[in-house]
Amino acid sequence: MRLEEFDYDLPPDLVAQEPAARRDGSRLLVLDRTREGLHETGFVRLLDHLETGDLLVLNDTRVLPARLIGRKPTGGRVEMLLVSRDPEDREGATWICLISTGRGMRPGVRLSIAPGFEAEIAGEAAGGRMLVRLHAAGRTAEEAIQSHGVMPLPPYIRRDEDDPRSALDRERYQTVFARAAGAIAAPTAGLHFTPELLRAIQERGVALAHLTLHVGPGTFQPVRTARVEDHLLEAEVFRLPVATAGAIDACRERGGRVVAVGTTVTRVLEERVLDGNRVTPGEGSCGLYITPGHRFRVVDALLTNLHLPKSSLLILVSAFAGRDRVMAAYREAVRRRLRFYSYGDAMLIL
Repeated sequence: MRLEEFDYDLPPDLVAQEPAARRDGSRLLVLDRTREGLHETGFVRLLDHLETGDLLVLNDTRVLPARLIGRKPTGGRVEMLLVSRDPEDREGATWICLISTGRGMRPGVRLSIAPGFEAEIAGEAAGGRMLVRLHAAGRTAEEAIQSHGVMPLPPYIRRDEDDPRSALDRERYQTVFARAAGAIAAPTAGLHFTPELLRAIQERGVALAHLTLHVGPGTFQPVRTARVEDHLLEAEVFRLPVATAGAIDACRERGGRVVAVGTTVTRVLEERVLDGNRVTPGEGSCGLYITPGHRFRVVDALLTNLHLPKSSLLILVSAFAGRDRVMAAYREAVRRRLRFYSYGDAMLIL
């Protein structure tokens, strides 16, 4: 399929710049594939569309404040995005980074981040990235990152250096069930849940299960190939627990639906499926790229946000619900002025 088939017009003012006042206060567009129906409700009414015996699978990755602002010895400003730890460094102080400028970034150069906290350029890494060794006086590098790092919001969410909303981002660009630190972006479909809503879901007889996929650059890497099938998705670290695989088996046995909260959950579940449609637990790297024509063997329903045009995320959603149906739903979402992208409203596909 051609990439241009996944394009749509979006007024810039519909790109959400901050979250809704309440996590569950966002709007929810419900697309029913069996009845060709599309209607709008509030996310707080999600329970109206879940049934006793269903299973909700959540991504419990935790976003690191992985954006560091440093200064060269000359005073020049440098932004660093910590992508992943260098597997060759057993001490865990060296990171593979994206850096805003390559000028003057030779090995040995130190960038000042805060008093007692510096980043030393250690060399080059694959894919145009750099190796950076963090030095934190009197504490661990992890503690220094937590103190001085900034939440790595997508570039379409605009923040000035001293934007007062940055404090809100620390709380709201993180799910309430986040546990395993390692992501550089939030699994945004999960941002709408509150502890109260999760309790109500369980009290209704809907089970919850978790897996981990540390969202990295691959999720947001632009599709630059004319044919969507020619794109390569950068793999990301995942862990699918034994308990979650068992919960999926139990859901199948009782006739419930597996509801994936987000495209990251969908990719892990669909990659780990075996013959007989059973999911196998494990951990490693997930690089599954789902395009139209994929046969979904695990996921029965998908909760997701409204995604960028021509993105691998929109292509996955189109594979699940059909391109024509999804693009029509997006046009309707624009007409109704729903809010788009990470801090925006949600869509439930049944």
